[in-house]
Amino acid sequence: MKLTARSEYALLALVYLARQDSDEVVSAESIARAKAIPQKFLEQILLTLKRARYLRSTKGQRGGYQLAKPADSVTLAEIIRLFDGALAPTESTSKYFYGPSPIEKERRLLRIFREIRDLVSNRLEAATIADML
Repeated sequence: MKLTARSEYALLALVYLARQDSDEVVSAESIARAKAIPQKFLEQILLTLKRARYLRSTKGQRGGYQLAKPADSVTLAEIIRLFDGALAPTESTSKYFYGPSPIEKERRLLRIFREIRDLVSNRLEAATIADML
């Protein structure tokens, strides 16, 4: 598993929003400035998070974003999967994004990579945005 800039920035934005008052609306510009994220890129990420119902948005001059779910109910794993897909090191060991791969020809290698998948997945499933505060 390798995180893309999209998933890293999404996690940074969610943690930033979780640190704000729950009724506060924060502009994309404020998030971009605070976390040094290119604003246009961040706006695409925020739109994806909104469509996936992790964020709510308000339009207008005082518009912006806020969490749509409690921070303790959003896991790192689900955000990474939203942007990057599988957490598994190979497609053939993925639970949700399975695809055949050459590693399947060696059962012991396959077993090791499944163990790695489980370690990474279990840790990221257990960690929430609230845990990052």
